[in-house]
Amino acid sequence: MRTIVVDTDVFVAALLGPGGSSREVVRRCLNKQYLPAMGSALLSEYEAVMARERLFAKCPLNAVDRAAVLDAFMKVCCWTRIYFSWRPNLRDESDNHLIELAVAAGAELICTRNVRDFAKSELRFTHLRVLRPEALIRE
Repeated sequence: MRTIVVDTDVFVAALLGPGGSSREVVRRCLNKQYLPAMGSALLSEYEAVMARERLFAKCPLNAVDRAAVLDAFMKVCCWTRIYFSWRPNLRDESDNHLIELAVAAGAELICTRNVRDFAKSELRFTHLRVLRPEALIRE
C-alpha cells in the first residue's frame, strides 16, 4: 500500500464536490488503497478549514456529516510524529509541514492541488513526489 500525504485542499475539495479526482483520492484512502499519513499540524489545518462555515455554505454535507467523514478518514490514517524540521524549504511556510510529514512517514508522494507551491523547494527528496489528484488517479 502506498503511503501518501493528502493536503487539506484535496480533502476539502472532496467534501465540496459531487465527484472528481479529489473525492476519488479520499475514497481510495477510505478503501485502504492508499495509506494516508497524518500529523498534528495537518490535522489542525484540516480542523481549522472545516470550521469555516462560509466555505461549506454550498456543500452537500452538513457539519455533522463532514465531521463523520473526517473521523472515518482519521481511522485509516497512519499517525506520524515529526521529530526533525526541514526548514527553510518552501517559499510558503505553511506548506513546510507537509514535506516534514511525508519525510517522517516515508511517504512516496504528497497529493495537493497546489503543486506550484512545491516546485521551488530548497531541499530535494528524491523519493518524494508531489502530484495533483488527477495525476495520482491516472497512475
